[in-house]
Amino acid sequence: MNITVQIPTALRRHTSGIERITCTAANLGELFSALDQQFPDLRPHLRDDAGQIRRFLNIYVNEEDIRFLGGNTYAFQDGDEVLLVPSIAGGLA
Repeated sequence: MNITVQIPTALRRHTSGIERITCTAANLGELFSALDQQFPDLRPHLRDDAGQIRRFLNIYVNEEDIRFLGGNTYAFQDGDEVLLVPSIAGGLA
């Protein structure tokens, strides 16, 4: 089973510019472990010190928010496309 993970522009500086990867993760825990192994600098931008998903990181599977698919319990399906979207604040004050 393969899934594709899209890395947004804001996080690519931690992946040496890689835009997407393919992996065989069955769930979020396995996906984060695979990302940790391949891109150790990415970890602090995805999870906190306790290993929990960062509050402002949104994860979509096939354009559906993973929270509505079961969150951490969602089991990836072959061909799923995962998008990691960090919330980015800013603007004029």
